[in-house]
Amino acid sequence: MNKLLIVGTVAFDAIETPFGKTDKILGGAATYIGLSASFFNVQSAIVSVVGEDFPQEYLDLLTNRGIDISAIEIVKGGKTFFWSGRYHNDLNSRDTLDTQLNVLADFQPKVPVNFTDADVVMLGNLHPIVQTGVLDQMTVKPKLVVLDTMNFWMDCALADLLQVIKRVDVITVNDEEARQLTGEYSLVKAAAKIHTMGPAYVVIKKGEHGALLFHDKKVFYAPALPLEEVFDPTGAGDTFAGGFTGYIAQSENLSFDNMKNAIIYGSNLASFCVEEFGTQRMERLQKSEVHERLQQFKTLTQFDIELED
Repeated sequence: MNKLLIVGTVAFDAIETPFGKTDKILGGAATYIGLSASFFNVQSAIVSVVGEDFPQEYLDLLTNRGIDISAIEIVKGGKTFFWSGRYHNDLNSRDTLDTQLNVLADFQPKVPVNFTDADVVMLGNLHPIVQTGVLDQMTVKPKLVVLDTMNFWMDCALADLLQVIKRVDVITVNDEEARQLTGEYSLVKAAAKIHTMGPAYVVIKKGEHGALLFHDKKVFYAPALPLEEVFDPTGAGDTFAGGFTGYIAQSENLSFDNMKNAIIYGSNLASFCVEEFGTQRMERLQKSEVHERLQQFKTLTQFDIELED
């Protein structure tokens, strides 16, 4: 079974949307990535840190999904990373109400010995120095390294971010972040400029408008499935990343055509994540539902057309 190493936050979130609000619930990039990747036949591990206030039931949830949590450090007396946000009516924009780094402030990742040869490494949204620290611990060059980042790191740690970008094969950013990173409004030009920074593949996420995959002047577009209910977009990008990397790790195929499949698998899983608050929908999700919705994606995008010579 191929190995997937996931690095990112395991955290608490408090979320407010036009449809309701929550108290502290399970969140964090690595949590969403891990839950999503658990739908594939891969051996996965999470590298993260939590405080002593983190409930055992949340750790058990990850373990029950077959995720190795031995590298989730529990800091005695410490408090877990906490984020609180309020989404606007369109659900595409949000205001951060509170961010408490807590134990994440001094986090130094320690890759488990049995995962220093992981086939695929998913670097979730964290400080670029932490992401670099993970790559430095790998004893075998991974077949694929995927990086997720955000505009915050472009604002305050751009030099460190550019250094880690040089070392990855795939970068996933949203359209706003792609434009900020490159100074290009055209996403085609932005992707071309990001290619020169290192990554062979560029994934630009466009929320409810799907995702774009760029590689060597080739482009693939995956739509987002039109949904009756969109309740909470928190974690959708990370769920997408988990589906993308889980599928790639399982299939062992790094071709452009297979990356296209991975984009669809990631988009499919993300479509479930947004249907309820936090991780609730992903916790209840069944493989039969995933397969059924994949058929919907296929129907949505498949057509026959005859081209005249």
